[in-house]
Amino acid sequence: MPEILLVLAVILIFFGAKKLPELAKGMGQGIKEFKKATRDVNNELERAMDDQPTHSPPPSPQITEQSAGDETKKDA
Repeated sequence: MPEILLVLAVILIFFGAKKLPELAKGMGQGIKEFKKATRDVNNELERAMDDQPTHSPPPSPQITEQSAGDETKKDA
């Protein structure tokens, strides 16, 4: 508790009594915006994880023994 009082006294000396309400208001707005941004990012991540992919990957080519044998004949 004494440390907090010391910090508050130093702040009062540096900024003065007239600037403290403005400083507190600015800090409150900054914290509010930070919380909103954090909430928005969390919501976006949750939405992205819940969404199903809209496209399916293309099918992989099927290599058969006959087509593989034809390729070796062409190389020779």
